[in-house]
Amino acid sequence: MIEKTVLHSGWTLSCNDTGRPGLPATIPATVPGCVHLDLLANRLIPDPYIDVNEITNDWIGRTDWTYRCTFEAAPDERTMQELVFDGLDTIAVISLNGEEIGRTFNMHRTYRFDVSGLLKTGANDLAVTFRSAYAYGAEMEKHYGYRPNNYPGPGNLMRKMACNFGWDWGPTLVTAGLWKQVALESWDRARLAETRISATLAGSDGLVKVHATLARHGDHGPCRLAAEIGGVTKTVAIGPSEDAVSFELRLPSPQLWWPHHLGAQPLYPLTLSLIDEASGDLLDTSERELGFRSLRLDTSADEHGSAFTFVVNDVPLFICGANWIPDDCFPSRVTAERYVSRIAEAKAANIHMLRVWGGGIFERDEFYEACDHMGMLVWQDFLFACAAYPEEEPLRSEVEAEVCDNVVRLMPHASLILWNGNNENIWGFDEWGWRPIIKPGESWGLGYYLDLLPKLSAKLDPDRPYYPGSPYSGSMQIEPNADGHGCKHIWDVWNDVGYEVYRNYIPRFCSEFGWQAPPAWATIEESMHDRPLTPQSNGVFHHQKATQGNDKLIRGLAGHLPEPRTMDDWHFATQLNQARAIRFGVEHMRSHRDVCKGTVVWQFNDCWPVTSWAALDSSGRRKPLWYALKAAYDPRLLTIQPRDGGLAAVAINERTLFWRAKISGRRMRLDGSVLAEFEFWRLLCDRFEAKAFPLPDGIVSPDLPKEEVVVVDMLDRRAFHYFVEDIELALPAPRLSVEVTGIDGGYAVKVTADNFLKDLCLMADRLDPDAVVDSMLVTLLPGESHVFTVKTVKAIRAEDITVGTVLRSANDLVAGSR
Repeated sequence: MIEKTVLHSGWTLSCNDTGRPGLPATIPATVPGCVHLDLLANRLIPDPYIDVNEITNDWIGRTDWTYRCTFEAAPDERTMQELVFDGLDTIAVISLNGEEIGRTFNMHRTYRFDVSGLLKTGANDLAVTFRSAYAYGAEMEKHYGYRPNNYPGPGNLMRKMACNFGWDWGPTLVTAGLWKQVALESWDRARLAETRISATLAGSDGLVKVHATLARHGDHGPCRLAAEIGGVTKTVAIGPSEDAVSFELRLPSPQLWWPHHLGAQPLYPLTLSLIDEASGDLLDTSERELGFRSLRLDTSADEHGSAFTFVVNDVPLFICGANWIPDDCFPSRVTAERYVSRIAEAKAANIHMLRVWGGGIFERDEFYEACDHMGMLVWQDFLFACAAYPEEEPLRSEVEAEVCDNVVRLMPHASLILWNGNNENIWGFDEWGWRPIIKPGESWGLGYYLDLLPKLSAKLDPDRPYYPGSPYSGSMQIEPNADGHGCKHIWDVWNDVGYEVYRNYIPRFCSEFGWQAPPAWATIEESMHDRPLTPQSNGVFHHQKATQGNDKLIRGLAGHLPEPRTMDDWHFATQLNQARAIRFGVEHMRSHRDVCKGTVVWQFNDCWPVTSWAALDSSGRRKPLWYALKAAYDPRLLTIQPRDGGLAAVAINERTLFWRAKISGRRMRLDGSVLAEFEFWRLLCDRFEAKAFPLPDGIVSPDLPKEEVVVVDMLDRRAFHYFVEDIELALPAPRLSVEVTGIDGGYAVKVTADNFLKDLCLMADRLDPDAVVDSMLVTLLPGESHVFTVKTVKAIRAEDITVGTVLRSANDLVAGSR
C-alpha cells in the first residue's frame, strides 16, 4: 500500500536578492502557502489588502525566492519513492540533497519526481527556488514575440493565474510558492497512476466507465483491479506486461442527481482497489463519489438562430448563474470550509450554476465536491482570458499537460457540465483591435480553442460537452458576440450606456453581464482608513480597479437616482443601483425564456476588498445585489414587462409542478388610494414556462405618472411597475416605526410603513460587522409591515435602527435630494 508522508512542517523562506534590506536570512514559512503570506505572517510587509499597501509590495513578484525544509526518510531499494507537488507557483527549480531533480513552469499541474536514488537515511534537504514570473515573462516575450493582452503583465506567456498580474477588480500581487500539498510517496510493485472515471446514464441504468493506468516498480507480477459501487462489483485482471485497463459497471436504476432547484443530489461511493494477484496485498486504492445524470448542450439551429441550452436528465434548463473568480489572491488561504460557505451563499441566492472563469485557476477538489453535494452546476473555463496566447513550444506542451491533468481530475464530478475553451479571446481578436497587431501566420490561441482542447476533451471526457469560448457564436463565420447564436457577453451596458439598454438584447444565453458597486460598509472600514472616507480618497479610490470606474458609477445613476452628496449616500445609491440594474436585466431575459436559456451574472465573489461587480464581497458580506439575485432568480418569479406596446405580468416557473393561482393587480397612488384594479381567477403557468398576462388598459394608463405605481400579486409573489424613474417619482420622506424583538441567534426587526417605502434595506453590518440580515430591497405599501431577521450576538435596540444610516430606502435618497 502507498505510504504518504505530507511535508508541511519545518519550511523556511529566503530572499535571493541579497541586497534587499530589512529581511532576515531565513523566514519561517507555511506550506501550502506563498511568499506574500509568509512575509505577512512574520510582520515583514504591511497587509496588501489594506489602504494602498498593494503598491509597496510590488517588489515581491520581481524577486527570486527559495523554500527549504529537512525531512526524514528511509531509502529502500525495493520501494519506489517519489516527491509529489500538487501545486507549484510557478517557475521553479527543485533540488534534493544539493542535486537538481526537476524544473517546473506551470501553476496548474501536479508534478511527480522519482527520488529513490537520491534519498539518504535520516535527514534530507529539499529546496525549491522560484524565479520571478516577471523575469521569466520578459524572456518568453523575446522568444514568442509580443501578443496582445488586455491587462498588464506576461500572464498570457506562461501558465500562471492570469489575474495575479492585476484585473479590473483585482490587485497586482504576483505570487510564488508551494500553493498545494507536498508529499513523499513510497510504494512497491504498482500503483494507480491515473484513473479516468465518468458516470452517465444508459437508459434507466447508471453507467460507470473506468480507465486505469498503472505505474510499476520492481516485481511486475499480475494484478487485479476491483471496483465496487452501490453493491455492484467487478474485478478485472491485469497481466504483468499490461499497464492499462478499461471496463464498465452498470448500476440498476440509481437515483438521479439534479441541480438543487429541481431535486436531490444522491452520490454513490466508487471504490477502486489494486491488488497483487500472487500475495493478495492491497497495493493502492481510489475513492470517488459519483452522481448519475444525463447531460447535453443543445446548439441546434432554430427559428431564432441557434440554441445554447443545457439539458440535464432530458430537462432543458434556464440557467440562473454567476461567474466565480478566485476567492482570494492567495488561493492557499481558501479552506474547504470557506468553499462550502461561499457555495452555500450562492445556493441561498437561488443561483444553481457557477462559471469558474478562465483568468483564475482550476479550483481545488473541495470546491467541486461541495458543488456535487449542494447541487451547484459548474461551468469550467480552460485557463485563457482576455489575451492572445502563443501556440508554440514550450507553452503548447504545458497547455496539453495541464488540460490532461485537470480534465482527468475533475471529470468524475456530477456538478461539472461544460468545458469552455476561453474567456473573450475570440471576441478580442475579432473586435478589440488585435488583428493588425498579430502578424500574418502568428498564433494567438485559436488552435487551442478549435483543435487541441476539443480533441483532448473528446479523448479524455467524451460524455461532457466542450464549447470553444465565451462569447462564441458556434462558428467563425458568425461574429462571436451575436444575439442569435451561442453565448453572449453584454458589456456596453455599464461601460457605455444605462442599464435600461439590457432590454435591447434577447440573447440565446448571456454568460457575462454586470454592474459595479462598493463592498459592504464594514468591509470598507476594515480595509480603508482614509479620514475622511470619500469616493476619491486614496484608499477608496485605489480599491477601484476599473478604468473610470467611479465616473461610471455616477453616470449609471443618471436618470435613475439623484447624484449623492455624502459618502453614505454614495455608498448606498451605488449599491442600490447595482442591485436594480442586475435585477432589471435578469428579469427581462428570464421573461423571454423561450429564446434565452440562461443568465450568468458577473460576478458572484471577490478576491480582496474592492469596488466591483460582486454580489458577495471579499469578507463574505452580502451586498444588496445578493438579495436582488435571490429575488430575480426565484424559481417562481412574477415580473412586469413591456409587451406589444403595453405591459404584461409575466409568471416564470422553473419548478417541476405547474403554478396555478389567482392574479390580481392595482394601479394606485403612492398614498395608497386605488385608481384601477383587476382580478383574474386562475392564471396557469406550466413547469419550465414563462406565461405573459396582458394588463388591462386601465392599469397601464396613468393619470399622474410621477405619483402612481402598479402592483400585481400572484399568491405570495408581487411585482411593481413605475411609470417614471425614482428621480422623478414623488417618493415621500420615509415615515415608519420599528420594533425589535429578541429571537434565537439574533433579533426580529419589524418595520411598519406609514407611507410608501421603496427598496427598504436594513444594513446589518452597520450594527455589527458580523451581522447577517435575511432580506433586503423590500417595498411596502402604506400600512404594511416587514420583519427583518438579523443574526448577531450583539445587543440591538430599536433606537439603533437609525433611518438614513442603518435603515435605508430609495425614499431617503430621493426626498433628501430635494
